[in-house]
Amino acid sequence: MPFVDANGKVLPGSISEKIHVNINGVEQGMFIKGKDSSNPVLLYLHGGMPDYFLTQDYPTGLDDYFTVVWWEQRGSGLSYSPDVPPESVNPDQLVSDTLSVTNYLRDRFGQQKIYLMGHSGGTFIGIQAAARAPELYHAYIGVAQMSNQLESEKLAYAYMVQRFRDDGNAKMVRALEQAPVTDSIPLPASYLSVRDSAMHSLGVGTTHDMRSVVTGLLLRSLENREYTLPEKINMWRGKVFSGSRLWNTQLSTDLTKKVTRLEIPVYFFHGAYDYTVSYSLAKSYYDQLDAPVKGFYTFADSAHSPLFEEPKRMAEILQGDVLVGATRLADNT
Repeated sequence: MPFVDANGKVLPGSISEKIHVNINGVEQGMFIKGKDSSNPVLLYLHGGMPDYFLTQDYPTGLDDYFTVVWWEQRGSGLSYSPDVPPESVNPDQLVSDTLSVTNYLRDRFGQQKIYLMGHSGGTFIGIQAAARAPELYHAYIGVAQMSNQLESEKLAYAYMVQRFRDDGNAKMVRALEQAPVTDSIPLPASYLSVRDSAMHSLGVGTTHDMRSVVTGLLLRSLENREYTLPEKINMWRGKVFSGSRLWNTQLSTDLTKKVTRLEIPVYFFHGAYDYTVSYSLAKSYYDQLDAPVKGFYTFADSAHSPLFEEPKRMAEILQGDVLVGATRLADNT
């Protein structure tokens, strides 16, 4: 959908595309959106499944001051295909893909460096890409930054059991207690079967106000006007296909030991209500991470997705701090 002026005419200099690009031998899809294509480029790495479809109901405003690239990674969303080799959906390949997409964007928009933003599972790939090739990026932004996801799941499990017990929901307490989260990987299938719905019902899932995966995510994905029906179906096929392949690796990797320093400015944005990816563990990771400039920002009214939940505050921070390499608006730590 193009950007238009008050008279309904396409905004000069704007960009609104849905394209496929060959990235390391695989056709991969992305939306590129910006009101001025000369603005800095922001490459967005989604989590367990692409979430561009949420912008229809949760506009981020990012395209006011960035050219935003909503890349849907190999095996996911626009990039889903049964021909994608399952073994190629792994962290090393996705980091390599990220760097290749970055170089495509640098060449296309004539920018020596771009900005890299990861969200949730996208932070697992993003922070490794930023560590591997810092010369390509102005800064790295981690939204709901992963650190030690197995520990995060333990904290979430304990929190949910206590919340459901306090609420008198004996059914959910029983369901969770029958599948405790321990050091064992993979996590119990019976826990994973209730995890997302339980988190959303408690307001610690995708957004603090989203109480249902069905109405909050599934229906919204089907209602988005920028995807074809086959693409909408592939979005959910891709979630099963790619998400399951990355999940156990994320659980078994401690990023606090794998990535201890970045050579570029680092910004962590985290919702106070987030238990999908632990707020407290992200804060601990931030405290020990070495970087030339770093800032941690708590979003007091958000759960897992501050970019969708508090877009005005996000804009203030991105424009006031990130784009100028400052930390003036960061938490006082």
